[in-house]
Amino acid sequence: MLHLKQAVIVEGKYDKIKLSSMIDSLIITTDGFSIFKNKEKISLIKELAEKDGIIILTDSDSAGFKIRNYIKGCTSKGKIINIYIPEIFGKEKRKAEPSKEGKLGVEGISVKILTEAFEKAGITVSDNEKKESLVFTRARLFDDGLIGRANSEEKRKKLLKELSLPSALSTTAILEVLNTMYTEDEYKQALEKIR
Repeated sequence: MLHLKQAVIVEGKYDKIKLSSMIDSLIITTDGFSIFKNKEKISLIKELAEKDGIIILTDSDSAGFKIRNYIKGCTSKGKIINIYIPEIFGKEKRKAEPSKEGKLGVEGISVKILTEAFEKAGITVSDNEKKESLVFTRARLFDDGLIGRANSEEKRKKLLKELSLPSALSTTAILEVLNTMYTEDEYKQALEKIR
């Protein structure tokens, strides 16, 4: 079990139940888009972000990204660790039909994959500190053909798939992920595989 000082922000109660089996930390739910109107909860999240930092773990669909970006915007003075789950298509056991985009949310992802997502963000049982930051820049992405070229978008999507990351990540989010979750060797290996 992971013992974390940071609070973990998730979308719903089923995400919270899933995470409770693997982490020992305060878990706060956004209750979906209700977070946009809940000033008390946002105030609490801001305070936690400034004190010990927060971990944001939302689904890899467009709703999850809207919620993630809203929280990031509200807590810009705090310490934030983003954890991304891979895009896995399917449906949660408790639901009659898949979600609108057909992707599994945090509740539907296996504990093994969630643990790997935490590890990629530098959070492990033995070491709850982030990996030493690398310096991936827009210039580096340009040099590697991931931005500013005719086939950059296609290449970026292949890289994100290879790294088990959501395909909707912006260039800024890609840089953040690369600088916090991946080593130089992991990045180079992923680039080699998509060539």
